[in-house]
Amino acid sequence: MVSCAHPSGPCFSIRKREPMAPVAVFQATFLLALLPLSTYQSEVLSEPLSLNVSISSTQQCLHLKWSVHNLTHPELKMAFQIEISRINKSNVIWVENYSTTVQQNQTLHWTWESELPLECATHFVRIRGKEDDAWASQQRIWSSWSSWVEVNAQSLLGQGPPNIFPIDKLVEEGSNVTFCYVSSRKQSKVSCFWEDNPILREQLDTHVSVFTLTNVPFIRIWGSNLFCKDMDITPGTVLFVSKVLEEPKGFSCETRDFRTLNCTWDPGSDTDLPKYRSQRYALFESFSGKKKFCEHKTWCTWQVAQDSQETYNFTLMAENYFRKRSVNLLFNLAHRVHPMTPFNVLFESVSTTNAIMTWKVHSLGNFSTFLCQVELHGEGRAIQQHNASSQVDGQYFFSGLAPATEYAARVRCAAKHFWKWSEWAGQNFSTLQAAPSQAPDVWRSVRSTLGSCNVTLFWKPLSKSQAHGEVLFYSVATENLGRPSSSKVFSIPAPANSTELSLDGCSHQIRVTASNGAGASPESVMVITGDPGNQTAEVKEERIQGTEDGVSMSWKPPPGDVIGYVVDWCDGPWESSCDLQWENLGPNATSTVISSDAFRPGVRYNFRIYGISPERTAYLLERKTGYSQELAPANNPRVDIINLTLHSFTLSWKDYATDSQPGFIQGYRVYLRSKAEQCPPGFTKAVLPDNSVCCKHDIDNPEQKTFVVENLQPESFYEFLVTPHTRAGEGPTHPFSKATTPDQQAPALIRIILPMVFLLLLLTVLCYVKSQWMKETCYPDIPDPYKSSVLSLLKPKENAHLTIMSAHDCIPDKLEVVNKPEGIKAQFPGARKSLAETDRTKHDYIYLLPTEKSSAGPGPGPGICFENLTYNQAAPDAGSCGPVPAPHRAPPGLGGLLTAPGNLLRSLEPSYMNSPGETPAGETTLNYVSQVASPTSGHKESPPTNPLELAPRSEYRMQMAVPPGLASPAPNEKSSLSSMSLLDPGEHCR
Repeated sequence: MVSCAHPSGPCFSIRKREPMAPVAVFQATFLLALLPLSTYQSEVLSEPLSLNVSISSTQQCLHLKWSVHNLTHPELKMAFQIEISRINKSNVIWVENYSTTVQQNQTLHWTWESELPLECATHFVRIRGKEDDAWASQQRIWSSWSSWVEVNAQSLLGQGPPNIFPIDKLVEEGSNVTFCYVSSRKQSKVSCFWEDNPILREQLDTHVSVFTLTNVPFIRIWGSNLFCKDMDITPGTVLFVSKVLEEPKGFSCETRDFRTLNCTWDPGSDTDLPKYRSQRYALFESFSGKKKFCEHKTWCTWQVAQDSQETYNFTLMAENYFRKRSVNLLFNLAHRVHPMTPFNVLFESVSTTNAIMTWKVHSLGNFSTFLCQVELHGEGRAIQQHNASSQVDGQYFFSGLAPATEYAARVRCAAKHFWKWSEWAGQNFSTLQAAPSQAPDVWRSVRSTLGSCNVTLFWKPLSKSQAHGEVLFYSVATENLGRPSSSKVFSIPAPANSTELSLDGCSHQIRVTASNGAGASPESVMVITGDPGNQTAEVKEERIQGTEDGVSMSWKPPPGDVIGYVVDWCDGPWESSCDLQWENLGPNATSTVISSDAFRPGVRYNFRIYGISPERTAYLLERKTGYSQELAPANNPRVDIINLTLHSFTLSWKDYATDSQPGFIQGYRVYLRSKAEQCPPGFTKAVLPDNSVCCKHDIDNPEQKTFVVENLQPESFYEFLVTPHTRAGEGPTHPFSKATTPDQQAPALIRIILPMVFLLLLLTVLCYVKSQWMKETCYPDIPDPYKSSVLSLLKPKENAHLTIMSAHDCIPDKLEVVNKPEGIKAQFPGARKSLAETDRTKHDYIYLLPTEKSSAGPGPGPGICFENLTYNQAAPDAGSCGPVPAPHRAPPGLGGLLTAPGNLLRSLEPSYMNSPGETPAGETTLNYVSQVASPTSGHKESPPTNPLELAPRSEYRMQMAVPPGLASPAPNEKSSLSSMSLLDPGEHCR
């Protein structure tokens, strides 16, 4: 028989069996006892639960509250099922099974966070429950569902402006977040953007658009902008993204005084934002059960318990809005001791090589033993490190120190159970000075002159480790080996590193010492003998090559004993003043690599290798020259063309100095270019750096400084360039010089033209040499009246200066009348007369008185030309005038020299003029020349300064009359006349 106690209760099946009667009776009794309980339970849960739902817009959460009544027990474990729908009740989006222990009349709470903002859609919530006790597992029956509770956040907003939800949302980096754009009008053309990047949206209904951002990154602490463009409005919101809270790293606690624990950690990324600050830390100690909230994000302090707690178990908890993190730390307090910095560091008993360092450590009560570490620093590095065990007071003894050296010593300590060193505590100190321990490194340069030696002595400054203090001066002692008793001592103040010595003879011993405040160094001894110039001339110079490591060289050991070698070098000729450097080598050395920071690329250095004999005498073994680094030549030689022919020309660069180049000249390259672009024999094609093509010929002999370019075309244009090359490369490939071969006919023309040019030059020279002779012969100079011999005949009685008058001093006022004998024909004024003819001429004087009519006439009258027989020369313009006949007859005797003025005036009248051929025989001819003549006929040394304005076509010249009878005895006063006696008493020279 099967019966159901309750429609909703379980059904039980009971069967009767005879052999099993007692058991069946017991089962039936037990089941009957359970029927009332099951019936009561069904009555308790048959009523729906009372549900209350509230909204949290900030957190986008639904908060549920409900209670269960009529419980049979004070506490009862129950299970609840919650359903949440969106938009409509049938669209269930969430089902939650929630179990908890329920007490009588207790209000239960549950919170659900929505991914979609609550303002975007309407939500519905309902709940049901059942008992969840284990003993009643077969009696679990769900209660009825509660009524749907509608949650509409949009109704709370009312008819507000369009907006984006949620507002100012805070999410964790890497989260997904959903937004919705809600507007009261239908959305047709809406575009949404996040940081100016467009977002795909989904239309939830006509008024709501939804869009989701996935895996959002952290952009900035002030949030990122999100907005939508809907026609004429642009609503927006801010999305705040915080970094993910990390688990604290490096959590550690220690004590420095057994009173306080200092705990530190690395929080990782800071999750706080200016608007949202939720990251916080707390310390929880499990043994004491104490908890402390920390004020800082990286460290926290904890007071050590006074009950001598030795072990601590800390939990560091970190939390923010989204997460909680924690780390644990268990330790013994005695093993986490970090001592404080030692103090009162001092130095005692400091000497030249030793010092004692002392210090103190802060006491830690019962923990009074420390392990300390001591370091000694010199020249910027640690040179000693020691460990020392000490109590509160510690010390350490330093030995093996260098004299006059500054050191820095420091100390730090740790507890017996090592955890951490304390900070360093240090102090500086200096050891005392000592005498220099090393002899100066000395070298010399010797020049012998007329039995004496000029020695330049060099020495290198002692290093700090050798000087043992500041060197104050150097002592130089010289001793003549021929006269040991004669020695001299010189003191050179530091920091000088050289001195000049003038020695009488080239056989001396030189000793050099360096001295400081504590004493002198050992002596450096050298012996100078002989003339070093002879040694240099006998040793041949050898070339060497430099490498990256320096200049490598080797030499053969000498046959005799040596105690060492010296290699010196100079960046120029030894005779010039150069920066002399040297290096000392041991007696077994036969090679070395000279490296110096002073080596410069492209500079030739000369090296000498000396052997040092046991007697401290240096003798030259080898000479070498080379470069630390060769360079290509910087300049090309100046090339001259010395032989230019039709088919060749010779290039010469003999003035090019190869020794002053930045490398060893290995040869030359001759470049040739022509329009034909064909290379002569011996040349090859080459491409220059500017991609131009030319011909090239290599000269491998660096001593060859001439080259003949052959097989050229006549009357052709060529360009050439000669550039040297070293191991590093060749010289510049520009500029090219130009040359043009001559024409084939040019030599023949030259053979003709050259003799003609020579002959013409010879004639020019001969003409120049004979020019003076030709001038005197063909064109003699006009005699100077002041130098005439006739002046010796004149013996004026009164004024000597009245005999001869200058042309510029007087106006002409007298005429010379020449009486010619019959039979003599009148000559033109331009004709010359012989001296005999001149002597036979008779002279008369007449007045030449200008008349008002002639002087005031409007135009020029007929010209009159009178010949000046005194000078025996014609008037300048002989062609314009001729003999003018005068109707005047000479009276007999001396008185006939004068002619009445009337006759002269009458001869000047126009009606009185005759033609040249009409001069009657026996008449006197008047020849008159103006004193204002042309410049060529006047006095050369006394040109006229005040020329007179005279009638045109008239020329004037000062007259001097010498009557023939002047050589005879002088006449009486009445008959003796001079040229000045004809003047009126009132007239004078002007």
